Amino acid sequence: MSDLFEKCFKFTTVRDLQAVGLFPYFTPIESSQEPEVTVRGKRMIMLGTNNYLGLSTHPRMRQAAIEAVEKYGTGCAGSRFLNGNLDLHQKLEEKLARFKHREAALLFATGYQANLGIVGCLLGKNDILIADKLDHASILDGGRLSYGQVERFKHNDPDDLERTLQKIPRDKGKLIVVDGVFSMEGDICPLPQVVELAKRYRARLMVDDAHGTGVLGKDGRGTCEHFGLEDSDVDLIMGTCSKSLASVGGFVCGSKDIVDFLRYQSRSMIFSAALPPAQVAAISTAIDIILEEPERRANLWANAENLRKGFKGLGFDTNASQTPIIPIIIGEDIKTFQLWKLLFDNGIFVNPVVSPATPPGRGLIRTSVMATHTEEQIDRALDIFKYCAEKLSLLPSRSPKALENAVAR
Repeated sequence: MSDLFEKCFKFTTVRDLQAVGLFPYFTPIESSQEPEVTVRGKRMIMLGTNNYLGLSTHPRMRQAAIEAVEKYGTGCAGSRFLNGNLDLHQKLEEKLARFKHREAALLFATGYQANLGIVGCLLGKNDILIADKLDHASILDGGRLSYGQVERFKHNDPDDLERTLQKIPRDKGKLIVVDGVFSMEGDICPLPQVVELAKRYRARLMVDDAHGTGVLGKDGRGTCEHFGLEDSDVDLIMGTCSKSLASVGGFVCGSKDIVDFLRYQSRSMIFSAALPPAQVAAISTAIDIILEEPERRANLWANAENLRKGFKGLGFDTNASQTPIIPIIIGEDIKTFQLWKLLFDNGIFVNPVVSPATPPGRGLIRTSVMATHTEEQIDRALDIFKYCAEKLSLLPSRSPKALENAVAR
């Protein structure tokens, strides 16, 4: 007889990494997520956060959360569908819809639950999800939990997307889902080409704007604003509240008919407890700050360009990064963990990413900057990266001319 727990007993990856001092996950942070954090009593430069605009410690965010707790308490005691729906939730949904230039919006407890609930609810047995191969796992999980099929196309490759669409029968319902900004690679989807293909092949289109909201576009409205596609070219815009909005939760914006259908049919929304009042108030305040303090976004992009230029000048492979997410491609998992450990020991907090989060043999160090990092902190971080990479012999031997060309790219 097979033992259900046998796979658990045989899972030794964590113990193996811990035994050699290379286990990088679930690291307890002892302070708020600022440009520098405290870990095990030591101050470190934080280059591994999604707090892009630095709003998690903004005085207005703190005050909004405090006032919400004082008025509403710490929780909602149930699902919004029954007894947990506050006026705060409805006002925030109205604000999110205006922010994304859509008719309506719907809040979920997390970004993962949003994608699970949207995709899983919309795909029927005669429908197909067409997803970029580097789309977030929650999108693919939503497809797997639905009654539909899942097709995947090569990352950011409109030609392969078209080949995928061509082989799907015309009588099938089609939902294309792309990340606006890809969370590991830091590149932006070619949305204008995707929109054109969706129209040509009569497919619906959803953009996961988790890492684009607050970062891309003149007013921080995200990927659609970045490309001037804020009208009806994109059917659904999904987003999270745990990145630039510095809280927790997820949302979807679209036409009132589609959002209302999801409101009453999406299982991950109906059967989850409502977002706590403090989080809802913080999210609402974050939207106000994004619109009122554009200098934060300007600082973010200046810091991102400085860090990316510095990495390239040292000879690191940052792939196709176009955003404040800047990967350093290492390759082998063990080398990725070794670099993480040396950086950690020298005061840099970053994220090592290996398979299955990336393709096998494509281990990387994921770095990201904040609007509130100083030039001195970025310069100091680059010096530490150089020292650690040289110690592990990870930097290529390059002529001064080659380095000059790398910086200029």
